[in-house]
Amino acid sequence: QVQLVESGGGLVQAGGSLRLSCAASGRTFSRIFMGWFCQAPGKEREVVATISWNGRDTYYADSVKGRFTISRDNAKNTVYLQMNLVKPEDTAVYYCAASWNGGVQDTDYNYWGQGTRVTVSS
Repeated sequence: QVQLVESGGGLVQAGGSLRLSCAASGRTFSRIFMGWFCQAPGKEREVVATISWNGRDTYYADSVKGRFTISRDNAKNTVYLQMNLVKPEDTAVYYCAASWNGGVQDTDYNYWGQGTRVTVSS
């Protein structure tokens, strides 16, 4: 069982930066794939970025490439999402998720955090 707790959401102006954190419980964090997903009002949940268990492989949605960076610190059981040059369309609830096998679909993920809201003002 993996429990995930996100933090770092809030209100930010367009063009600004925000860093989301996700703290995981358990001793299996270093062997598990992690991902960030977002769900905007009235839209389906979609992948933002994913990272392999050792941090060597990452995936980014086209909409965030060059602006967001996913990283992890296995010693701290934490995964991060650095959000730079944010846009109003980045406004959403952001969820941290964990998967034993990896993937970019939300159905690939076994454990989910409660979400943290990010609002980007124009």
